[in-house]
Amino acid sequence: MDTVRVRFAPSPTGPLHIGGVRTALFNYLFAKKNNGTFILRIEDTDQTRYVANAEQYIIDALNWCNIPFDEGPNKNEKFGPYRQSERKEIYKKYAEELIAKGKAYYAFDTAEQLDFHREDHETKGKTFIYNWHNRAKLTNSISLSKEEVEQRIANGEKFVVRFKMYEPENETQTETITSNDLIRGEVTFKREILDDKILFKSDGMPTYHLANIVDDHLMEITHVIRGEEWLPSVPLHIALYESFGWKAPEFAHLPLILKPIGKGKLSKRDGDKLGFPVFPLEYKNEETNEISRGYKEDGYFADAFINMLALLGWNPGTEQEIFTLQQLSEVFTLERVSKSGAKFSPDKTKWFNQQYMMQKSNDDLADLYAAILKEKGIIKDKNYITKVVSQIKERATFVNDFWDLSDYFFQTPTVYDEKAVAKNWKQETPELMQTLISILESIVDFNSLTIETTVKEWITSKEIGFGKVMQPFRLSLVGAMKGPHLFDIAEMIGKQETIARLEKTIKTF
Repeated sequence: MDTVRVRFAPSPTGPLHIGGVRTALFNYLFAKKNNGTFILRIEDTDQTRYVANAEQYIIDALNWCNIPFDEGPNKNEKFGPYRQSERKEIYKKYAEELIAKGKAYYAFDTAEQLDFHREDHETKGKTFIYNWHNRAKLTNSISLSKEEVEQRIANGEKFVVRFKMYEPENETQTETITSNDLIRGEVTFKREILDDKILFKSDGMPTYHLANIVDDHLMEITHVIRGEEWLPSVPLHIALYESFGWKAPEFAHLPLILKPIGKGKLSKRDGDKLGFPVFPLEYKNEETNEISRGYKEDGYFADAFINMLALLGWNPGTEQEIFTLQQLSEVFTLERVSKSGAKFSPDKTKWFNQQYMMQKSNDDLADLYAAILKEKGIIKDKNYITKVVSQIKERATFVNDFWDLSDYFFQTPTVYDEKAVAKNWKQETPELMQTLISILESIVDFNSLTIETTVKEWITSKEIGFGKVMQPFRLSLVGAMKGPHLFDIAEMIGKQETIARLEKTIKTF
C-alpha cells in the first residue's frame, strides 16, 4: 500500500458539526493506524456561504479534540496552498485540459433558459436533466460552432464548464461505473442516467467536484474517507480521474449520525430542542450574534467526547467502550465501520463524561474546580479542594456540577430545603441541637471518627432516635438532605463553623 495520506476537507460556512468532527476523527485514526499523514484542506470555493471566523473555529475544534492535522494551512505546507480559494489558477488549467480532450465543454445557458426547460419538462411529466440526451439542443460548445463559442467568450458572455458524463458514441467508455467502497462494498452506477455536472462556475471558481479531484491528486491522497452524502458523487469523481488518466484513491463513505428520536440526520435543531450541543466548541454567529452551545463549554472532557464519537458508527468487535486516543489509533479499522446510520444518545454522551471523570485524579479535578471557585470569589487551599472533590465526584457528571454538590463546604447555607425543614425540624429539635452543640464543643480532636463516636454514644445513651438528631444536624450543615458522610463534612468545615451553623439554624427556625 502507498504511504497513507488522508484529508479532512470542510467548508468554512459555519461551526463544525459533530458529524464533521467524526469524519475528521476517523481520518485521523486511519492515518495514525497506518503511519500516515492527516491533512486539513479548506474547501472555500462557495464564496457566497463563506464565514470569516469558520476556518479558525475548525482548527481550534480539531486542536481541542486532540486530533490536530499534520499538514494544512500554515503548517507543513508541502502541497500548499491548502485553501481552495488560493488555488483558482490550478483548477482553471485542469478545466481547460478537459475541454481540450473533449471531456468537458462550455455552456452558455442562462438561468432563465434552464428554468424554461425545467418547466417545459414538468408540464410533460418529465424531469429535466442536462446530459447526453439533450446537450446538443442546448446553448453550449457542442451545439455552437467553434467561432461562435470564441466570440461569446471574447464578448465576456458568462459561461460554465460542464463535464461530459456519458458519450454514447464512445465505444471505449463503459456503460457503468463501479467503486469498491471500503465500507459499503461494490457500488455501481449507470452513466446514461447521470447529468453533466458543472466543473467551473461563471464566477471563475471551480465547483467542489473539480477542485476536490484535482487537489486529492496533487496532494497524493490515497484514501477518501467522507460522509455518505457524497456517495452519489462517486461516479463523477471516478469518471474525472479516468478522464485525466489518474489513479483514483480508495473511497470509504461513513454512515450518518442520526437523531436521538425519530429518523433523519442529527441537526442543530435537534440539539436545541432536546438540550444538548451539536458543535464541539461554542460558536458565535458574527452576523446575528446568536451563540450556539459547545461540548467544551458545557463541561465535557475532550477525551470523553472523542471516545463517544468513535463509537458512533464504529465498533471494536468487543465489549470494551472506554478507549484512549492511542488505543483507538491501534484498533481502528474501516472494516468495522457500519453501513447503517448511528443513533446519537445524549445520555450515553453524559455517561462517557462521567466515566472519564471517575478516571481523573482528585488532584487534577481540584485544579479545574479551583478555577470555578475563583470566579465565585472563593480562594481555598488546594488540599481542601481536593478533599471536597474526593467526597462528591462520584455523584457528578461534569466538573460544573461540583458547586451544586458541594457549595456547603465553602459557605454557610442561606436557604434551607422547605420540605426537609417541615419533615425534620420538630418542636424538640432546638433543644436537641443545643445539647449537640455542647457535646461538639467538648471534643478536642475534631475529626470525623471522634465526632461520630461521641455523638452516637450520646444518642444511644439517651435513647434518642437517630433521625431526630442526624437529620436536623445535616440540614443545619448542608441546607438540604444531601451530601457525603455527615461527620466528614463536620471535620472539613471545622468545629467553629459546625457550631455556628447549628446556632444559625436554631435562630432561623
